Amino acid sequence: MTDLDELAVRTAAMRWLDERTAFGERTVTQPEVAAFPFLGESISLLMRQQGICKPRQLGAALALRTTWTPPGGKAPYADFEGPDGMFRYAYRGTDPDSFDNVALRRAGELGLPLIWFVAIATGVYHVQYPVYVVADEPDHLRVALAVDEAQRWISPAAGAADEDRRRYVQRLNKLRLHQPVFRAQVLGAYERACAICKLRHTELLDAAHILSDVHPRGTPVVPNGMALCSIHHRAFDANVIGIRPDLVVEVRRDILAEIDGPMLRHGLQEMAGVTVTRPKKMIWWPDPSRLDERYEQFRATG
Repeated sequence: MTDLDELAVRTAAMRWLDERTAFGERTVTQPEVAAFPFLGESISLLMRQQGICKPRQLGAALALRTTWTPPGGKAPYADFEGPDGMFRYAYRGTDPDSFDNVALRRAGELGLPLIWFVAIATGVYHVQYPVYVVADEPDHLRVALAVDEAQRWISPAAGAADEDRRRYVQRLNKLRLHQPVFRAQVLGAYERACAICKLRHTELLDAAHILSDVHPRGTPVVPNGMALCSIHHRAFDANVIGIRPDLVVEVRRDILAEIDGPMLRHGLQEMAGVTVTRPKKMIWWPDPSRLDERYEQFRATG
């Protein structure tokens, strides 16, 4: 195919994914997106055993995959955020000239957009697109990725980058990748239901941080999160409600004494004493030390 065809395929793949992910709101599994139709052909998109996907019809890689690593586990590949804030994606194996790695570099040389499947659980993926290969680092067996159009024009640094530039890059990473992945992981762990009121409308659910993302321990990991509906997320952030370390909900005393409409009565006041639902897997349960610190913040509000 020509370079123009390469771009047309990628555009079609991303529009196809828009429908299946509800523009990034839903996760996908490998069977759902293994291939997509284009001009009468089936184009591979997510291969079961390969991190770099180069369909036979294309001359450059189309998609990347990061596998799921449970908390405390060792990732098979060293994908990470570098000292300059840019993401690094590891080559497959140790041969820079292997078929997959050449295809990955080719996408960067042509400035072609790629699709990144980021695993949030075994076989479940958040889909991030478009991403771009913006630098090749063969001595380290990896490439640098841009996850935002603005990052494409920032030169990756071999060592620590200028502090202002690094913070700018990290803000984009947080907005474009960390927050969507965190939301997908938390909602998946809580089976897409509010941990307080059990509401199951995904479009009305948030991934709430226990400790805020500006806190030193406010990292975007499931034990620092809970799936909450929009009203309970805002109430939690505003210390209208608090969650004790034993997972029992408390409502601020002035709110309990207030007289208002049905939302206050049923949505907030009647939540006092409710026990928060935990994920089925213990590795995803709310971190007790974070809950304790956050509960003390609630208590301090009176």
